[in-house]
Amino acid sequence: MSALVLLTIVATLVTLSPQPPPAAPRAQAAPAAGNATTGRALFVSVGCYQCHGYEAQGSSATGPRLGPRPLPFAALSRYVRKPSGQMPPYTMKVLSDAELADIYAFLQSLSPPAATPSLLK
Repeated sequence: MSALVLLTIVATLVTLSPQPPPAAPRAQAAPAAGNATTGRALFVSVGCYQCHGYEAQGSSATGPRLGPRPLPFAALSRYVRKPSGQMPPYTMKVLSDAELADIYAFLQSLSPPAATPSLLK
């Protein structure tokens, strides 16, 4: 058999062989079930509280409010990993996906701020 015929047969077999499905995107649409208590401790230990406050209430001078209704997990995760502005990146070496899910559970567990009486009555 000539090399050209053999090469054609091999190419045909490779083309006809079943291909694995494409890999799913890595970014999670929803977090794995997180633990709010662990998330609160991580929020403090990795320094989130320094800009966002102990209750994620935020401040116009340091960082935005994060809870009680945080961004969707995928958006929060993207921003935490590659932020813009003054926030430092929290890479996988600093904060794992599971730890980020715990912080997200903490943010979701927060109660809305108490209503303040209107001064313009």
